[in-house]
Amino acid sequence: MSYPSMADASGRTLGAEELDAVARVLRSGMLSSVWGTEVRALEREMADRHGVSHAVAASSGTAALHLAVAAVAPDPGDEIITSPISDFGTVAPILAQNAVPVFADVDPYTGNLDPAAVAAAIGPRTRAILAVHLFGAAADLRAVAHTAGVPLIEDCAQAWLTRYPDGQLVGTAGAIGCFSLQQWKHITCGDGGLTITDDPVLARRMRLFADKGWPRDEARRHVSLGLNYRMTELAGAVARAQLAKLPGVLADRRRAARRLHAALAGLPGVHLPADVDAHAWWLFPIVLDPPLTNRQVAGKLAAAGVPARAGYLDQPLHHAPALTEAPVYGTSRFPLTVPPADRLPRYGPGAFPVAERLIDQSLLVIDWNERYTDAHVDEIARAVRAAVGA
Repeated sequence: MSYPSMADASGRTLGAEELDAVARVLRSGMLSSVWGTEVRALEREMADRHGVSHAVAASSGTAALHLAVAAVAPDPGDEIITSPISDFGTVAPILAQNAVPVFADVDPYTGNLDPAAVAAAIGPRTRAILAVHLFGAAADLRAVAHTAGVPLIEDCAQAWLTRYPDGQLVGTAGAIGCFSLQQWKHITCGDGGLTITDDPVLARRMRLFADKGWPRDEARRHVSLGLNYRMTELAGAVARAQLAKLPGVLADRRRAARRLHAALAGLPGVHLPADVDAHAWWLFPIVLDPPLTNRQVAGKLAAAGVPARAGYLDQPLHHAPALTEAPVYGTSRFPLTVPPADRLPRYGPGAFPVAERLIDQSLLVIDWNERYTDAHVDEIARAVRAAVGA
């Protein structure tokens, strides 16, 4: 059986609306968001959808995270706590702002940051907590951030329209929420990012950082350090058409996930996400108990034609050579060598055993898509049951 894929049109919702949007921009002759209208409209629509006052667009999800980290203004050597199970785009902005990525271990069944581990990692130089809502499940660090008195940045790249247990949308609970429009996300414009906030000061800082520190409502002068992370009008127009389709995308992913969840419920040695309707189902994650292993089961699923893989990452972020051995700037490992000896960040094997066990042994992910039919889901269920039973 062939499965829809986000790598081509079979698994994307790109259609006439996006074609019309691109044509509209090309006919206008204005492709830059500095003078165009599409990106500003996208920002308004994104803010309205999440019930917040401000949204700022960027050229990628990583750029959106960089805007957020820059806006909370860490001093060189300050620490930002985040997850060892994420894309490197979560930690690159921390290093780019001369801050130190500090990891905490994760929950053994969701892969999200363990609140107790995050609380234990907070120190005198903690500047923010960067929570990753992994695979579309909410990582609830609201209370930890509030108690510590530090800003909460939410990485919602995989968690469009995910809700916390009390119903609050992720991205609206912290100081800043960050979203991705990259090819493999729920909605796409190829590459793009969005940040949301209710804080006008943070919104202005992010807008300036995205545009070379240039306040466009004033004279041509540069009031702060910034890069060029502007989204183009073409990307913004496509993103607007995609954003309008987002509720339908989530409804279809949840419908299919609900069917697979029911088919696998009670299967020995298999742990499934708890709340189908709050989850965004970027991927369908499964956690396995010994003696089952992720590579064993993933191999059987792949042989059956199911798009599944072991561990999600090849290695957790705290194993990445970029953090364990490579220079950061020139030949220097600054800022990773700034903290006192008793606060040096923990990187390398053994530092976060739960995250390592998930990647190496227990976590299995199945590609998920809004175009899956009941037949796709039933075939996946049969394959999982066969692989686990074997």
